Amino acid sequence: MLRRFFMVMMVAAVGLALSHGPADAQRRRERDVRITGQGASFPAPLYFAWFREFNREMDGVRITYQSTGSGAGIRAFIDRIVDFAASDAAMTDEDIARVDGGAVVLPMTAGEVVIAYNVAGVDALKLPRDVYPLIFSGAVTRWNDPRIAKANPGVPLPDQPITVVVRSDSAGTTFVFTKHLSAINASFRETIGTGTTVPWPRRPNVIAAPRNDGVAATINQTPGSIGFMEFFFASSTGLPMALLENAAGNFVAAGEGGGQAALASADLKGEDLRIWVPDPSHPEAYPITTLTWMLFFRRHGNEQVAAGLRTFVDWAMGK
Repeated sequence: MLRRFFMVMMVAAVGLALSHGPADAQRRRERDVRITGQGASFPAPLYFAWFREFNREMDGVRITYQSTGSGAGIRAFIDRIVDFAASDAAMTDEDIARVDGGAVVLPMTAGEVVIAYNVAGVDALKLPRDVYPLIFSGAVTRWNDPRIAKANPGVPLPDQPITVVVRSDSAGTTFVFTKHLSAINASFRETIGTGTTVPWPRRPNVIAAPRNDGVAATINQTPGSIGFMEFFFASSTGLPMALLENAAGNFVAAGEGGGQAALASADLKGEDLRIWVPDPSHPEAYPITTLTWMLFFRRHGNEQVAAGLRTFVDWAMGK
């Protein structure tokens, strides 16, 4: 699953162009069943690539998707103003109970949340698991803090404040990130906790930006900054990503191998497909790896739309 995620993400990154001839495309669009969705920005590049290809291959169905963030997607799904949604935080039992027609929560792919940074002269950075939660909780505030320097001998860490970039919107990426930090650090769990929105420290050097692309852009524009985002958004913008210490004590870079090792630690038993690996135990695991979900109505109310979505799910699972 993670292999498929990274392969299609790379296709999306180089701008895959799929289209019919103009006249054929216009005639087909006029008779298509229109299906709309919105939600998570984390897997959006993959979903955009999928929908372009699906719309090209499948006569009679046209799917569009807006990257609005997991929280907005869940709200739109509950309010039934979309035909499906996407969320990196899945859905809570309480949210599912509010869905008219019931909900089906399906894991569609997987990916990694990375910690990216912008520090002049620092091309490689290791962050111990007892340190990076403290950066985001406000307990470590300068780049040359001895706890960072100890893990990075010889690295020219500046005597400079750390500017922390977080999400301003309700985000599944925030949920995944804070779920991991809460799992490995009791202080973070007690003061900030887990959620799609959390009470980040109120300090001048904490900046909030919307969506994964907004966080990436803010870090790129802010010397001395650090923040969290999905792997694609850091790699496609050239941001350096920290190596993170995992539960086995190894520093691991984000990438396909570490993500697959992390998912190997997941408990896949049971019928509930809301599966989490907040602190994977595999010695080669990248520590912040997650599944991400699409949300469908158990009873949509429009059989043509429901049939189109069933066709899409079957098609996507074969990719």
